[in-house]
Amino acid sequence: MSGISTAQRERDTSRTSTRQDAIAFISRITELPQSAHWPNIKPALFLQNLKNNIENPLSLHEGNNTNFCAYAAMSYIPLQFDPLGFAKDLLQLYREGKVKMGRVNITPSSEVKLAAGRLAFKGELDIRPADQMWFLALADHFKCYLNIFDKHFDMGDENSFWAATSFGKFNHMIRSLFRYRVEAKGSDLIRPTIDHLYGYLKERVSKGTVALFVNNMSLYQKDHRQVKPGVGTHFIILKDIEEAPDGRINITYWDYGGLTLQQVTPSFLYRLIFGITFCTKRTANAPQ
Repeated sequence: MSGISTAQRERDTSRTSTRQDAIAFISRITELPQSAHWPNIKPALFLQNLKNNIENPLSLHEGNNTNFCAYAAMSYIPLQFDPLGFAKDLLQLYREGKVKMGRVNITPSSEVKLAAGRLAFKGELDIRPADQMWFLALADHFKCYLNIFDKHFDMGDENSFWAATSFGKFNHMIRSLFRYRVEAKGSDLIRPTIDHLYGYLKERVSKGTVALFVNNMSLYQKDHRQVKPGVGTHFIILKDIEEAPDGRINITYWDYGGLTLQQVTPSFLYRLIFGITFCTKRTANAPQ
């Protein structure tokens, strides 16, 4: 604790606000001028998208056949715990074409600014221009080894490695944008070794936000007796975990705009997970 100034401690404190604060803030915006930076995003649709996210944060959807799942999963944190700050940040990004969030200055490229609002055939994402702007801006700013061969955005890159996220990049974004304390176990290729995985997840989910990095082909297969070979490909938010009387495990998780309840065996759960991210708020009085 010594050596950390009060100003530094305050800068590193996680922001919090209530849904009521955010709804009241949005309701006072009666007119939003067309942004000169995002020419294909209509102001009325932008505000409606933002309002929908605040009123029903679990409806956030990364779109069909995109590589935006990490950005959607990460957005669970501000929508749940700082919706007012999130609304203000997205409005600033829309109005000014750039925004400072946490320790990061986000200034999207001109190609990204022209693309937002034009993504099509992505299901729910087609009618969510604010989310298109947000996901594209994040993918444009944050890079990892998966993006090394495709750093310049072209239409259609939302489906490609340009938008891909590694486990390390996911954790880095949460720390940088939201000033959260992050405990990460696992990797892109090798599953974490954790004794008593059920107990570990049960304890963590009761104390903070838990994101799981899983193989989505295994997650959505009908036969849960086997896990298809693969690597981590998809991020979900673990909402609850309970052990059933027969020893199976019930997991409730969020992704793709809604909650899913799924029953799996302990061995399947272990083989499914490639990464576990445990996020807790930083407070002004807590050790940094």
